[in-house]
Amino acid sequence: MSTIKRRPGRRPGSADTRGEILAAARKVFAEKGFDKATVRGIAREAKVDPALVHHYFDTKEGMFAAAMRLPITPDLVVSVLLDGPREELGRRLVTMMLTVTGDPETREPMIALVRSAMTHEQSRVLFREFITNALLYRVADHLGIPHLRIEAAFSQMFGVIVARHVLRLEPMASAEPEELAELLAPTIQRYLTL
Repeated sequence: MSTIKRRPGRRPGSADTRGEILAAARKVFAEKGFDKATVRGIAREAKVDPALVHHYFDTKEGMFAAAMRLPITPDLVVSVLLDGPREELGRRLVTMMLTVTGDPETREPMIALVRSAMTHEQSRVLFREFITNALLYRVADHLGIPHLRIEAAFSQMFGVIVARHVLRLEPMASAEPEELAELLAPTIQRYLTL
């Protein structure tokens, strides 16, 4: 009796393998959190080869962004923050956050995740692990910034986003992004300067 060895890659059946991987990723991230979820575990849940997961998503962070329908990937955020003079890092952070949340199409998934994190324990853990390990600590470690300082900078911007787009406090909600950048960038930069 001979055994037929299946070649790795696309499995037979469903044409929406990418969608099934994303559904599996959402389930695994929800059950295990960002830190403990693995590409292998997600592949096992989706019943695909891990190489196929890597085919669709370069990194676990990219898969998380796609699964949570985030408008930007951590790699893009990190590269934007690290690309330029250190003394302008605060302005880049403020400008990026205001730009991403300024467009309704990119703002809505982020605000949905923020709202979930504020009311649901699993979402809170997932959001915290993702923000700290996939974004903040990567930038902090690359630049030698203490984690407390980068968390303080993030919390300042998080508060601005909540005030502007969840609470819709006026005049902050309708202020021009450039006006807010001028106001906030020096404070954010102070957190990031040793």
